Amino acid sequence: MEVSLYYEPSATESEYAQLRSYLQSHGVEVTTESPLRHHLSLRASVEALNALLGIGLTEFVDSELGNFFAPDQEPVLPPALSIVTAILGLDSAVQARPRFRPATKPALSYLPTQVAKAYDFPSASAVGHSVALIELGGGFRQADVTNYFTTQSLPVPVVTAISVNGGVNDPTTANSADAEVMLDIEVLGSVAPGVTIDVYFAPNTDRGFIDAVSEASAPGGPMPDAISISWGGPESTWSKSSLSLMQSVIADATARGITVTVAAGDNGSSDGLTDGLAHVDFPASAPNALACGGTHLDLTSTGAIAAQTVWNDIAIGDGATGGGVSSFFPLPNYQAHANVPPSINPGGSIGRGVPDVAGNADPQTGYQILVDGTAMVVGGTSAVAPLMAGLIVQLAIATTARPGFVQPAWYPLEQSTRTTKAPAFFNIVKGNNGAYDAGPGWNPCTGLGSPYGGRLDQQIS
Repeated sequence: MEVSLYYEPSATESEYAQLRSYLQSHGVEVTTESPLRHHLSLRASVEALNALLGIGLTEFVDSELGNFFAPDQEPVLPPALSIVTAILGLDSAVQARPRFRPATKPALSYLPTQVAKAYDFPSASAVGHSVALIELGGGFRQADVTNYFTTQSLPVPVVTAISVNGGVNDPTTANSADAEVMLDIEVLGSVAPGVTIDVYFAPNTDRGFIDAVSEASAPGGPMPDAISISWGGPESTWSKSSLSLMQSVIADATARGITVTVAAGDNGSSDGLTDGLAHVDFPASAPNALACGGTHLDLTSTGAIAAQTVWNDIAIGDGATGGGVSSFFPLPNYQAHANVPPSINPGGSIGRGVPDVAGNADPQTGYQILVDGTAMVVGGTSAVAPLMAGLIVQLAIATTARPGFVQPAWYPLEQSTRTTKAPAFFNIVKGNNGAYDAGPGWNPCTGLGSPYGGRLDQQIS
């Protein structure tokens, strides 16, 4: 079987040589090496992995996840593997869900360009800039891409499918994930006209997910302005090693000047779990991810914002924005003065607040897209991740600089402009996502609010 191994960036050449030698002496073949990513691809028999890690790989049957294999206990690393930070691929269970919501009874719908205009996003040509999309299923048809953008008199973006760990572009009318892929492409290509879009397709496992983000941001590879992720799962369903490794990979990306935008979830403060507790979605809760929540957006006849509230359609089965307080990641420095409340869960822990920003996500004010030849209206925080990625591209164009890790700049900016006539963010103060209420300043439903793109451009240029 194939697995991925990540090791400490601080490892010496001698430690790395010992690691490689130890693996080979225990029947593990190193198939590829990526020193810049501190990553090895390995091939070994189940028996060899069981002996190396002190585990027993077992097949499980689940009514929702289907058949999958996983270790019967946490791996126990021998001293010779002390520099190893994670071994992925031991668990083949589905790791994440797409964060889009088809509208059931849409009252309103908008083109992505209308939403971007309402938020005062710059609209310069993005030719020469690129964004990476991470997809864990589904696919796109070039005919749909061409038709969608041609109909709106927008440049047809160059969209390239990139395979990770055997994942492929696989569009089919029976695959609802096609709507996720097309939503990402069509929102992004509308907000950043002419942008180059690289779509990384990977298996829907922790290994596939993390390897896709790692490959999209790898040194020596393409240098996108942003990586957009519209997939996730409750933080509590991830292993501690996978949580830490994904955050590390995202932090490496932001250190290179790549902003990583991530959907915050579509199931309110519970994130779809039924244990009576609040949960945040991951990887949105990673401190270096720009977590993107959802709003209900009403526009005037001229396209200006008439009103904006928290997206919460739980009562009619159309979902609600994710958001809350991480139970794994501590409060990051950039949120030190954001008044992130304690978790509503027992113990009231203090942690990373989710989301950072928000945008239109309510299916009742959804986006007009084209999927498998069919026009449909779709919402969800899946739309907000590529929307914000498009904004990042526009800011890169306007400022001739890569925005990268934006939170340390954006949080003080929200606080300093909140009482001015030209605030950098539209603060959402009405509504809730279940356990948490909106309110002035940062809140666990919509974060800082929806950004006024042109004002951000002026403030940070």
